[in-house]
Amino acid sequence: MGFSAKTTYGLQALMELADVQSSGELLQVAEIAARQAIPERYLEQMMTSLRRSGFVRSVRGARGGYTLSRPAAQISLADVIACLDGTAEQPDSAQGSNELQVIRALGEELRLRRDQLLNSTSLSDLLTERDTRLQAQAMYFI
Repeated sequence: MGFSAKTTYGLQALMELADVQSSGELLQVAEIAARQAIPERYLEQMMTSLRRSGFVRSVRGARGGYTLSRPAAQISLADVIACLDGTAEQPDSAQGSNELQVIRALGEELRLRRDQLLNSTSLSDLLTERDTRLQAQAMYFI
């Protein structure tokens, strides 16, 4: 149960924006797309969804671009995923064979645990994990 391509690309774009948030820098779609190897037109559509949902704000003009609309620590992965992929309806576990009910119950438990993890993980947490990995790689090559 990984992430869809749309969610993965969206999270990569948001991480780029979070990385420059403290400097107040704006990033354009083309720049994010080039850095993260994301198809530019696809990213434009995602950024529109993220803007409409209040995760990013856009500034028009030659020096315009996108920035996060709130601190990265206040953006949960669960909210981003709900924005980009929507929420899936869960089947009624009371119907079907006993085997099907057991399988659905397990699926529901997985969904609950995944939701708990995603709700407790922020965009800032992803940056911290990325930086930890970068440090470990740098130490390896010294």
